[in-house]
Amino acid sequence: MRLISAIFTAALLIATASSHAQEVKRTPLPKGHPLIGTWRIEVPSTNCFELYTVKQDGTTSVSSGEQQAESEFELAFKPSPQGFYKWVDRITKDNGKKDCMGEIMTVGHVATNYISVHRTGKMFLMCEKEDINTCIGPFKLQEGI
Repeated sequence: MRLISAIFTAALLIATASSHAQEVKRTPLPKGHPLIGTWRIEVPSTNCFELYTVKQDGTTSVSSGEQQAESEFELAFKPSPQGFYKWVDRITKDNGKKDCMGEIMTVGHVATNYISVHRTGKMFLMCEKEDINTCIGPFKLQEGI
């Protein structure tokens, strides 16, 4: 598993297609979707972690360092034939404070990523494209949160 720490920032994800003009159609998820829950990732080369809470209503909350952000997303209900869920995410709120990498997010920023869920359902990788060599992670499910 390859960590791409140089481009790692909270809620920005790994932007393969980034635009302030791109529309995101919020996608409520079916009950039991494998990405619903709270996920934690340790940020490489820092003493910091991020929490992503993926909600059934098509929104996400992120905390990273001092940053608190919210987004809305389009997320595939099922993985592609290659085994990845396409996730398009747009930042809708941000408190203007720095994340674990010292960055400040921009409201309206859109990022497209691909998610590979581990067979246990308790971890996932976030990828730039449908290629396991472009991923960061693991994001680990935080049970009971």
